[in-house]
Amino acid sequence: MSETFRVEGGHRLCGEIEPQGAKNEALQVLCATLLTPEEVVIDNIPDILDVNNLIDLLGCMGVRVWREGRHKCHFEAKDVNLEYLQTDDFKKRAASLRGSIMIMGPLLARFKKAFFPKPGGDKIGRRRLDTHFYSFSKLGAKFDFDAAQYYYSVEAPDLQGAYMLLDEASVTGTANILMAAVMARGTTTIYNAACEPYLQQLCKMLVNMGAKIDGIGSNLLTIHGVDGLHSCHHRIWPDMIEVGSFIGMAAMTQGDIRIKNAGVQHLGITPLIFSRMGIHFDIEDDDIHIPSQDHYEIDSFIDGSIMTIADAPWPGLTPDLLSVFLVVATQAKGCVLIHQKMFESRLFFVDKLIDMGAKIILCDPHRATVIGHDRQTQLRATTMTSPDIRAGVALLIAALSANGTSTIHNVGQIDRGYQYIDKRLSDLGAVITRL
Repeated sequence: MSETFRVEGGHRLCGEIEPQGAKNEALQVLCATLLTPEEVVIDNIPDILDVNNLIDLLGCMGVRVWREGRHKCHFEAKDVNLEYLQTDDFKKRAASLRGSIMIMGPLLARFKKAFFPKPGGDKIGRRRLDTHFYSFSKLGAKFDFDAAQYYYSVEAPDLQGAYMLLDEASVTGTANILMAAVMARGTTTIYNAACEPYLQQLCKMLVNMGAKIDGIGSNLLTIHGVDGLHSCHHRIWPDMIEVGSFIGMAAMTQGDIRIKNAGVQHLGITPLIFSRMGIHFDIEDDDIHIPSQDHYEIDSFIDGSIMTIADAPWPGLTPDLLSVFLVVATQAKGCVLIHQKMFESRLFFVDKLIDMGAKIILCDPHRATVIGHDRQTQLRATTMTSPDIRAGVALLIAALSANGTSTIHNVGQIDRGYQYIDKRLSDLGAVITRL
């Protein structure tokens, strides 16, 4: 049965909070444990649904897993059971978790074959997998797609390094190709590679395991294949999506929040965009302090035209925060155009904000114009359903600032990406009841 949040709005959030480990990084580095039979230790793992489901999946595949607390885990992929990949249980588990697609690269590198069902995940629009499989083929793998079963398979008796220019800077695609290439013969060059901090962390982990990778942090990666990888200890960086979400919550509730150990140097352009939204904050060592402010005003461009906030591949703005910027704009002074380029269904949650009294014009599936209230009118409470992780948090932020008590159904979507979010926000003064 799906769980529900009952949120009493109008309470200022005050206090300290520390971000969890990065979900997107965790999904990548957990899959990388399949590359070696030796023990791999991963620390600062977020205790969230998607990550725990992937850990469970690895265990079902024969990986020995033991926990040293909720956020530290040991993995030993010495006895991986490839026959399990043909079972209905595998198909069910893997299909429910999109990030598990990244087991294919490690399996192909180490065992020369991999199988995978159509992946699930957020309902935010079409998320194609062509980049993954075209690139596997470049390395010499034979690709097959069973349309009746919706089942992918790749097989390669021998992987050979190759040059490839990716048709899109896919994060999961780059991670998958990178993990497949680290043990291919010769040199692999990936141009137009994603270079998000998650990828940089994956690269550093692989280098610690014995991989040879040049160009880390750029969109041109060169991988010199090695015969095998060994054990390592890896610590996951703070989740920059959580950091951005907490800044948004502080602004919308007129709160005073200190985000401890925020990983400031890895936040990229995110602080600049919040500054353009008129939100004040101070960076103190690795903390971010957001003081209470009654009003915040959105900048205009130099020529006076309306500010546009759009997602882009790193070092541009991550699409995972556009929902937060959109809801924060509803109480700003001024207007902003939110342009979601990557996923055509991610803005459809705005009808819930409109029901709450927000002034939003949905121009098309990719663009929404927000006319801020400047706190002249408070959002009103309502009943809503979380469609995906990021929209769910945006609705939660709206409910925290609204007049009255809101009900949010399907909060399992939020739990997929934010650990203990109701308890952690309650510690800041939020009034949230989980039903």
